[in-house]
Amino acid sequence: MKKRYRIKSKFRFCLTVTILLIIIISAVGSISGKDQALSLSRPVYTEITIVTGDTLWDLAKAYGPADQDIRKVVHAICKINNTSADKIQPGQKILIPQYL
Repeated sequence: MKKRYRIKSKFRFCLTVTILLIIIISAVGSISGKDQALSLSRPVYTEITIVTGDTLWDLAKAYGPADQDIRKVVHAICKINNTSADKIQPGQKILIPQYL
């Protein structure tokens, strides 16, 4: 003869099932990587090929925001590209942050 289980409290049963479902969904989401949100502040870059006569100062004026100090824009470009303003050469590709 099979033993039959009887639910004594419907509220407690529903609460237990709900908590177990939440744990299972969270575990599956963590394992599959679905819980990783992309940042809204992810930087966006424009790739520029340096031509003869280009300077980082001119590029910073052309692509940087008008209300920001140009020295900060040049510094950001140098930092992103791991270079300095005097080491750029024609044909070199550099990344310039897009300011929205």
